[in-house]
Amino acid sequence: MIDPFIANSTGALLRDVTTRAVRYLETLPDRGVQPDAAALRGLAAWDTALPDGPTDPAEVLRLLDEVGSPATMATAGGRFFGFVIGSSLPVTVAANWLATAWDQNTGRSTVTPATADLERIAAGWLVELLGLPAGTSAGFVTGATLANFSCLAAARHSVLKRAGWDVEAQGLFGAPPVTVVVGAEVHPTVIKALGLLGFGRSRVVQVPVDAQGRMRADALPRLEGPAIVCLQAGNVNTGAFDPAPAIVPRARAAGAWVHVDGAFGLWAAASPRLASLMAGFGDADSWATDGHKWLNVPYDSGIAFVREVDALRAAMAVRAAYLPSDSAREPSDLTPELSRRARGVDVWAALRSLGRSGLAELFERNCRQARRFAEGFAKAGYAILNDVVLNQVLVSFGTPDLNARVIAAIQEEGTCWCGGTEWQGRSAMRISVCSWATTDDDVERSLEAMLRIAARERSKR
Repeated sequence: MIDPFIANSTGALLRDVTTRAVRYLETLPDRGVQPDAAALRGLAAWDTALPDGPTDPAEVLRLLDEVGSPATMATAGGRFFGFVIGSSLPVTVAANWLATAWDQNTGRSTVTPATADLERIAAGWLVELLGLPAGTSAGFVTGATLANFSCLAAARHSVLKRAGWDVEAQGLFGAPPVTVVVGAEVHPTVIKALGLLGFGRSRVVQVPVDAQGRMRADALPRLEGPAIVCLQAGNVNTGAFDPAPAIVPRARAAGAWVHVDGAFGLWAAASPRLASLMAGFGDADSWATDGHKWLNVPYDSGIAFVREVDALRAAMAVRAAYLPSDSAREPSDLTPELSRRARGVDVWAALRSLGRSGLAELFERNCRQARRFAEGFAKAGYAILNDVVLNQVLVSFGTPDLNARVIAAIQEEGTCWCGGTEWQGRSAMRISVCSWATTDDDVERSLEAMLRIAARERSKR
C-alpha cells in the first residue's frame, strides 16, 4: 500500500519542483556549460542500496536537484554548440509539464481526444509550414531515428506492394529485392533504420558526394524494380542539401520512393530567406525531422511525414477488438508505438507560440550567428572547411593533435561547448547553432573564449 503521505504530497512537490527548475534555468548563464569534476564525483550520492521502505518524496526531489542539477550539461542554455541540440522554449517546457500531469497515453483518439486533436492540428500546421503536399500524414515519434524508420517502413510497404508483395503479411523472405540508394554522407541513423527494416546496413548503394557532402546527381545509378532513394536536407557536418531538383524527378520517374532525412534542415522551409535550400524536396514521398533540434521542444520529439498515408497505416497500424476507433486519424496508426506520451502537445505549443514569423526569426537568427562564428575564425586565420549555408560551421585550427587539444581545452574552460568531427579526411571542430536561447552576446563571448584558447594552444610547442 502506498503511504498516504506520498499520495497526498502532489501539490507541495509540484510547487517545489517549479522553484527548483526555475532556479536551475535562471542560473545557467552563470555556470560553466560542462559540469565540473566535483559535480561528477557528487553523483556517487545516488548510488545506494534500494531502500527497504518509502522515502519522503521531498527528499527524493532534493536529491535529484542538489546532486543531479550541477552534473548536467547546460544544453538548455545559449552556449552549447555541440552535436545539433536545441534548447526547450519556455512555453514548451510548461506545456510538457501540463501534458505530463494530464498523463494521456496518446495512442487512440477515443481514449485521449484532447491530445489526439492537438496532434492533428499540429500535423496540419507543420505540413503547411514546411510546404509539403496537402494530405501528407504526420506521426509523432521519439526523434529522427524513429521518424526515418517509420517513413522507410512506409516506403518498404509501397514499393513491394507495387511489385505484388505484401511485406507485412509475408515478410522479406522471398520478397523481390529492393534497391536502396543513399549518399556517401548519409546519417548513421538512416543506416540503422534500414538495418532494422531488414534491408541490411551494408547492401545499400552509396552514391559519391561533392566537397560539401551533397550527393552527386550525375552518379545516381540506374533504378530498376522496387527502389528507395534517401536524400539529405542538412548534412550533419556542413548543413549542405542534396540536389533534390536534379534527383527527385529521375527517381520518381523510375518508380522509386524518395525519402528525405531532414532532422534539422527540413526547418529551412519555414524561413523565406532559407526556403530556396529546400527546392525540390517537397516532391519527395516522405520526410523525417526532429522537434527537439531546431524547433526547440523537449526531448523526445520527432515527426515522420508520409505523402501516402495508406502506406504508413499499413506499416504501422495496430488492430485489436479492445482498441476503439471512430476517427480517421488514429495516432497509433502512424507510429511504431501504441503507448506513448503526448509529444504533439509540445510541438503545438511551439508553433502556436512563435507563429510563422517567430519560427522564421529563430532559424534565420541562428544561421546569422553561425556565419558570425565563421567570420570570426576566418579573420583570425583559421580554416573554415564548409560553405556556411545553414547553422553548421566546421573550423580547423591546424593539425589533428592541435584540433583535439583546442576542443578539449574549450570544453574544460566552460564558457561554451563544441565537439570534434572528421570531415572528408580532415579533423575539425563542429559548431551547431540551433537554440532559441543563444544571444548575439553568447556568440561573442564564446568566440572570444574559443579564439583565446586556440591561440594559447597553438603557441605551445
